[in-house]
Amino acid sequence: MTPSTRRTGLLVALALLAAVAPATQAATATPPAAVRVAAGEIDPSKAKAQWIDATTLAWNPGPAEAGSVHQLLYAPDGGLAVSEGDIDGEAETLRLNPVPGGLSEAQKARFPHLKEYAAFALDPRDVDRVRQALTGQLLAVRRDADGTLRDATGVQTHGVLDALYSSAATRARLGPAFASGRPSLAVWAPTAQQVGVEIEGRTVPMRRDPASGAWSVTGPRSWSGKAYRYVVKVWAPSVGKLVTNRVTDPYSMALTADSRRSLLVDLADPRLAPEGWSTLKKPKAPAARDAQIQELHIRDFSVADRTSRHPGRYLAFTDEGSDGMKHLRRLAGSGTSYVHLLPAFDIGTIPERREDQATPGCDLPAAAPDSEEQQACIGATAAEDAYNWGYDPLHFTVPEGSYASDPDGTRRTVEFRRMVQGLGSAGLRTVMDVVYNHTVAHGQDQKSVLDRIVPGYYQRLLADGTVATSTCCSNTAPENAMMGKLVVDSIVTWARQYKVDGFRFDLMGHHPKANILAVRKALDALTPERDGVDGKRIILYGEGWNFGEVADDARFVQATQKNMAGTGVATFSDRSRDAVRGGGPFDGDPRVQGFASGLYTDPNSSAANGTPAEQKARLLHYQDLIKVGLSGHLAGYTFTDSAGRRVTGADVDYNGAPAGYAAAPGEALSYADAHDNESLYDALAYKLPPGTRPADRARMQVLAMGVAALSQGPSLSQAGSDLLRSKSLDRNSFDSGDWFNALHWDCADGNGFGRGLPPAADNKDKWPHAKPLLTTGTARPGCADINGTSAAYRDLLRIRTTEPAFSLATADRVQDALSFPLSGTPAETPGVITMRLGDLVVVFNATPQEQSQRVEALSGVPYGLHRVQASGADSVVKSSRYQRGSGTFTVPARTVAVFARG
Repeated sequence: MTPSTRRTGLLVALALLAAVAPATQAATATPPAAVRVAAGEIDPSKAKAQWIDATTLAWNPGPAEAGSVHQLLYAPDGGLAVSEGDIDGEAETLRLNPVPGGLSEAQKARFPHLKEYAAFALDPRDVDRVRQALTGQLLAVRRDADGTLRDATGVQTHGVLDALYSSAATRARLGPAFASGRPSLAVWAPTAQQVGVEIEGRTVPMRRDPASGAWSVTGPRSWSGKAYRYVVKVWAPSVGKLVTNRVTDPYSMALTADSRRSLLVDLADPRLAPEGWSTLKKPKAPAARDAQIQELHIRDFSVADRTSRHPGRYLAFTDEGSDGMKHLRRLAGSGTSYVHLLPAFDIGTIPERREDQATPGCDLPAAAPDSEEQQACIGATAAEDAYNWGYDPLHFTVPEGSYASDPDGTRRTVEFRRMVQGLGSAGLRTVMDVVYNHTVAHGQDQKSVLDRIVPGYYQRLLADGTVATSTCCSNTAPENAMMGKLVVDSIVTWARQYKVDGFRFDLMGHHPKANILAVRKALDALTPERDGVDGKRIILYGEGWNFGEVADDARFVQATQKNMAGTGVATFSDRSRDAVRGGGPFDGDPRVQGFASGLYTDPNSSAANGTPAEQKARLLHYQDLIKVGLSGHLAGYTFTDSAGRRVTGADVDYNGAPAGYAAAPGEALSYADAHDNESLYDALAYKLPPGTRPADRARMQVLAMGVAALSQGPSLSQAGSDLLRSKSLDRNSFDSGDWFNALHWDCADGNGFGRGLPPAADNKDKWPHAKPLLTTGTARPGCADINGTSAAYRDLLRIRTTEPAFSLATADRVQDALSFPLSGTPAETPGVITMRLGDLVVVFNATPQEQSQRVEALSGVPYGLHRVQASGADSVVKSSRYQRGSGTFTVPARTVAVFARG
């Protein structure tokens, strides 16, 4: 750009006369040499200013001398840059006036992370040009009184876009719609200069609604079923230029293979409904506090099942005679109520056509159980193979194509619905794992959808305008009205059109609490008569972790563990998980032990566990954490802790946070393992003494799972954990292929242990611990261990789901019914928890010896081993006994025993 095109507003004289000079005048003269700054001090590619409402800019441009001038420049076609110490390019000016005292209290409440920012008010004479300015390049500029440029930065606009458009836009219907057979399309693109739809070989212009910022078009009937893309002309800050993007619909209802185009389809079209869909009867929904959940990856379920006719596909859940479906029916018959599917929306990291999916070119079974070969071979094709957990959302409201028999078209819709039918026929309701907290890409990447339509809006930006990535990927901003709307609209579509019975929110703590409550409200409004589903019976739970740029409610009140208390939405509880397993998921030494892995009572050789005295103290504290967990992680539950103090659940410490945080049973979800981190079996493989027999490992597996299952509130188990599922010690198998991830329903195929060293990327630092384990016979279970574990776990599920005492509806009822009679007394045994629950007594004996627990208050009261265990599959637990005269319960080593009052 030549000096002759620089703005006259950059000249000293015009800076001083800004109040009277035409705001849109283009420069015709070269600025004097005095108007300059040192190169490198200003980076206009960053966006450090934030336009938070129609008239306010929040910005910290640094100390300003008297007479400083602040301006907001905009250029419809871009071209603004800093060159030779000044601004190059033609632009128009919006005048800014400093606001004494900074942001208002209301503005600070809306944007708490900006509370220390200075505030600048838009000159009232320029307000009518705000909407136009938002469609071009923006720069916030500060100059000294003499015109010297002191700062120039890009501008974040999500706040002002919400202020101007959200009232109307949040009520708009976006995406495809049909009225009397005629299709229409609508997309929210308030900053776009032009939008069209590319369909039937031509681009059709769309009309902009000035109130909402949405663009729409109604087409002929011939558009139905056709592929389309939006053509969006918009300023893209990530590349610093005006671009024309051809992009799929964020509200896509169907897609072509590999998400190349959206498809204009009506999900209510009877041709997309499998037989029996409209009359589908689901198993009765239990109360949310009673949900027993199996977490399952669609491909893992059947890809290695030789009895499945549709390995790795949605339709595998319709194969009633397969080993996998038989096992799910056994679990359902024992009390499992939900299958939680890992991501099944459109995934951005899996080639959808089978012919495009790479396969490892090695003889994997031939390699040694502790070899590096398997992981190296799988890693070579991981980016192009058919496997991924799927936490890489591309389109939020379309089923993933790689699980369909044909990814090109609507087979994925029909087959997803058939999967839901198949699970329902097996006695199971369907939960979807949903990921709205990030996208697979942002900016101008071809797998970026939202950010190529409204750049800088849907992604959460940091103080300098870069996209936050604390979730692992490109964070979204559901605190912004239209991202929040997308979340709600998408969830409602899955519920109404696919009859999904529950949703698990990935990294829910990165959502505002208000967003999750808006989802709950929208679901509650669904009725069987109008919508075909009872939204009030749909369960919600998620990961309420507190971290990243939003931590501690920095930007909004988060949907975290403590904040969701009282909402009825459950959060995963890491408290009892860590106490049961030992240590935490990021320990440098994976051998740190816990209650169910031998801490103090069966120590391994790791120095990380501390001295015997330290181990005992930590074990007793773990037992207190587990007691809180057994109460449903209630903040107000009162009991005597292991030190003899009367405490509440919130008083018990968990790494500096309260162990108890829920207000009612059902608001905390108990679990011993999930897809993240080592499977339970692998964690115990590391933690139990290396010489522990397979049969004893199996018993500790049941005990660990039993703690979760017998807690108040819902519980979750990773699919296959009841079969001692191993991933060969892989702590993060998201891209580790079928070899490490596949479920093995036939015990003759083993449990997955010893399939090579786990992938180096996330496990190499653990290889010195892993290598000797993978070759030892004591860590490799046989059929008796595998099948016995499953049968014993199912017995506990039967007890959990048939005894009302495990389904207490209120905190008061839990307080009245639940106690730990030996806690804090000399009779409390390290490694043993004795729980009294109404007419039941449960003894968790995690020690390697038989233990007797005397409860004097029960002397003379008749008890016997629960009928389910007395007639069940576990021969060891049947040796449990009770001495009525002394009130003494005796339980074998490594056993959970439930006694019922007789």
